[in-house]
Parts: sequence; C-alpha cells; structure tokens
Amino acid sequence: MTLKVGIVGARGLSNLLGFRAIPDVEVTALCDLHEGLLKEQAEKFHISSTYRIYEDMLESDIDAVVISTPMQLHVQQTIQALEAGKHVMCEVTAGVTMDELWWLKEAVEKHSDKVFMFAENYCYIPTNQLIANMVNQGLFGEVYFGEGEYIHDVKHLAYGYNRRVPGEKAASGKTSWRNYWQFGKRGNFYPTHSLGPVMQWFKGDRIKSISTFATGWHTAPQFRQEDTSVTMCQMESGKLIKLRLDCMSNRPHNGAYYTLQGTKGCYEAPRGLGDQHKIYFHTDGEDPNKAKWRPLSDFNDLLPERYRNVTEEQRSAGHWGGDYFIVQDFVDSIRNGTKPPIDVYDACEWTAVGLLSELSVTNGGKVMDVPDFRKTSTYKEQIIRL
Repeated sequence: MTLKVGIVGARGLSNLLGFRAIPDVEVTALCDLHEGLLKEQAEKFHISSTYRIYEDMLESDIDAVVISTPMQLHVQQTIQALEAGKHVMCEVTAGVTMDELWWLKEAVEKHSDKVFMFAENYCYIPTNQLIANMVNQGLFGEVYFGEGEYIHDVKHLAYGYNRRVPGEKAASGKTSWRNYWQFGKRGNFYPTHSLGPVMQWFKGDRIKSISTFATGWHTAPQFRQEDTSVTMCQMESGKLIKLRLDCMSNRPHNGAYYTLQGTKGCYEAPRGLGDQHKIYFHTDGEDPNKAKWRPLSDFNDLLPERYRNVTEEQRSAGHWGGDYFIVQDFVDSIRNGTKPPIDVYDACEWTAVGLLSELSVTNGGKVMDVPDFRKTSTYKEQIIRL
C-alpha cells in the first residue's frame, strides 16, 4: 500500500527527495499560505494536490504530515495532525515555550498509535553517524565531554522571506517571524543541530541542568539576540556538553562543528581553511608530546552499512544522504509500528535547553534544571523554578 505524505510549508522541502527515493511512498499534497510559491513548488515537484488551508489538507487521504513551517507553528500543527489521525515528522525546533513542550508530549502520548518523529537531520550527517558507531563500539572508551556549535550569520533573515518566487518583489519592509522567535530572544534559540548529534553519542544519559552566558550586544545591537551565547549542559551522569550559538557575528558559516572526548581518544570536526575531520586514539606508554591526529576518513569502513552502500539517488536527497535516511527511519517506524529513533522526549529535552537558556542568561547564568520529560507526569512537576 502506498504511503501518502503531505507537507505544510512550501519553503521547507528538504525531505521531499528522500520520500521519493523510497518505494511505495508518495508526496501527494502541499500546503502553504503563499499562493504563488505553493503553485510554483507543486509544479516543480509534480505534487498533485495543493492547499492554502492546513485543516483542508488534514481532511484529505494523506497518511502522514511533514511540518516545515516557522517554529512557532510546530506544536499547534502537530497536535492538529495527530488529532486528524496522521503520523507526524516535525522540523526543528519542537516548540517555542515550555508549555508547548508539555502539550506536545501529552498529545503524542495520547495518540500513541501514531508516529511522531523529530526531524533533526544533523544527527544523520554521515560523519556524525560514523562517530556514533565508533562510540557504540567502545573505540573512544568512556565519553565524558562533547561540543556542538552553530555559527551562521543570518541577520539578513530578520526581514523578508527566506526565498522569493521568481518575479516577486523583495519583501525588505516586511518583518520576518525570525525577527521575533529567533533574533528577538536571548540565549540559544536554536540548539538542536548542535545538541542532537552529541546527545546520540551520550546515549542513555540525559541533560539534568544548563547554564548560559552571552557576550552582550556588539555586532548588531538592534536585536535582542546577543553576538554569541555559550550553554553548558550538565548530564545526569555528571558529564558535560558545551554549546555555542552565534547567528550575529560577521564570520564564515560553520553550522556543524563538533568535538568528543573519551578516555581512549577524541574527535574534532573541521574549523575551515583546509581543515578536515580528525581523530586521535591513545596508546599506552605513548609520549603525550608526540600524540598526533589522524584523518577520520581512515575509519570510513566503520560507517553504518547503509551509509557505506548509499545510492546516488539517496545521497542526492541532501546532507550527503542524511536527508534520505531520516525519512527512511520515519517511514520504517510507521510501517513496522516501532519507536522512531528521535522521539518526542528527545524533541522536548533538546528544545528545552534553548528555552531554559533564555531564563538562565537573563538571570546571570543561573543554573536551570531540565525536566525529565520521560517521567514527569503531574502539573506540579512541570513548574520551572528560578
């Protein structure tokens, strides 16, 4: 039986090619308020049904919804889709308030016969999957420190649209949603690209508390978002993850910088200017002053099998095949009735880091406890205390 998918948000079609590479899956519906863009994208990708009203698409015969709208719409549209009997893959972040995260958790638990998967595609980048596989094989020993950074100058997105329909006038005078829900916030408003892959390397652990500090306003003082924020995540085990967000500074893009430190070795992603993914493994009796990096590519034979056997069609879906495999896992969860690899509890925990970072930084770096979304059940347990 063909699985029919609808996408809401015509500017966010990163998963479309992934769906098309899977047998018996078809993207049959597209929804967007922008009629010109909706028509253009539907024609370009040969999508048969278009909707400007989201509820109308939910009443159609689709089986699943991909939510690719601005982040302040994610929770509302997810709940509507679940109530309409649809499976959901939701783009990042999961929500924009702590209350929304509780509503999301409760809705997914209520509609447990439907799959909710968080579309954090940076977890599926091949190098991040390779490191995860090496962690699982014990090559790093016990891992205890990791870093993730999202450095991407996107000040220009505060006004107008991310992209325009050909012939459409620039919307320079129109304030973008990003001006409020991203640049209008303090702290780490966009943590999941940095945090998700590292959390998968710390599998079985959870974030117990966070503390955030920021630089103040130097590059673009017209925005509430500061140049750089740094968030320390204390794990329940006592281990540490450090996150950096910088969407203001005038510097080259590096949205996928990670490090990992374990008792037997470590990993660092490239910084730029010819740098490459590199790795080090400790040898007993080695002179630490002579320790040297090795290219991570030396270990490509440890990539998960499906990444080693990736087809050109799968790779072309985006992010070196990652945008295909995340969709494959979503579809497999639907067809097999299995737990998705990135579930609602991951979505809530990773998103909560960003929301709580705003409270932390506005209170001088105060340590904020992160709720355990897997266990918390009563309203009293949901209270966030300073």
